[in-house]
Amino acid sequence: MKPSQGKVIGKDLLGLALLLLFLILFLFSDRVSTSDYAEALPSAWINVNTIFLSIVLEAIPFILLGVFASALIQLYVSEKTIKRFLPKNAWVALVPAAMLGAILPLCECAIVPVVRRLIKKGMPLHVGIVFLVAAPILNPVVFASTYYAFRTNQTILYTRMGLAFVLSIIIGAILYSIFKSRPNQLRSEINVSLANHHVHVDGGEDLKRVKKASVLTQLRNTLYHAVDEFFMMGKYLILGAFVAALFQTFLDRSLLETIGGNEYSSTFVMMVFAYLLSLCSEADAFVASSFGSSFTDASLVAFLVYGPMLDLKNTFMLFAFFKVRFVLIFMVTVTLCVFTAVILLSGWIL
Repeated sequence: MKPSQGKVIGKDLLGLALLLLFLILFLFSDRVSTSDYAEALPSAWINVNTIFLSIVLEAIPFILLGVFASALIQLYVSEKTIKRFLPKNAWVALVPAAMLGAILPLCECAIVPVVRRLIKKGMPLHVGIVFLVAAPILNPVVFASTYYAFRTNQTILYTRMGLAFVLSIIIGAILYSIFKSRPNQLRSEINVSLANHHVHVDGGEDLKRVKKASVLTQLRNTLYHAVDEFFMMGKYLILGAFVAALFQTFLDRSLLETIGGNEYSSTFVMMVFAYLLSLCSEADAFVASSFGSSFTDASLVAFLVYGPMLDLKNTFMLFAFFKVRFVLIFMVTVTLCVFTAVILLSGWIL
């Protein structure tokens, strides 16, 4: 057995073990919580189990949406199609990528596999990054949930949307400047899973065969790719959700809320909250509104913009699919851009 194959098998076994753990906790959560063993555990660990299940259950529908979108892109979108619709000028292409994020209802739980697949299909790295950070915030579902959560303070709604649009372009431009000469930042080992599958469709010739195949065959191929993507994404989602549940349970929020009145510290604290809590962008506005009495409006905007762009569970996914150096630079860029922009706006709009 080759070392690379051993690594793939090890990762698959880890993924299956994590998925099995989730299924056990989900199917037998009532029995676990009422058992004698559970009563002997500290209540905090029961809370970890509850938060862990809620994060995963909240994210799974969007993961499924993302992996099916990724599978359809893999089968039916060619490299020529992507290049034909993207502007040839790298700087001009940033704006359409941000606008595309306002159309597709994808949250941060689903966007990673879609962006990875688009980049593998020929989308430039910086354009994919713009879409990665813009789509989880600018989509219609998030707009509606934020409108409802802050219906008495519409400034936060429009600041969130406007800031996300502008920052996504800025972040894409910065990363384009840094990785202009090294655009290939995908990890090579993630190709092994799909490449070894007995049904693999890629490239122009394979695309022609798919078009000639029956509807049943096309559906089967889509399902094969979606299953591969789901198991690949699922293990990182579960690992990230568990770590996020630990932080949500054992983080001393009362201590952090004591510094919520200062513009700089409150913005930093709410960005830390957004990263650690790893909330879905469709629901984070309701959590943010609950902090309205303790934190400034600017810090709430930072929470609503930073979390969908970068959170704990997505960090695991990013490290799994992109090179380490790129992910670290991406994290630093997003953090500095959001913090700086919110501080600048705090004395002007918010």
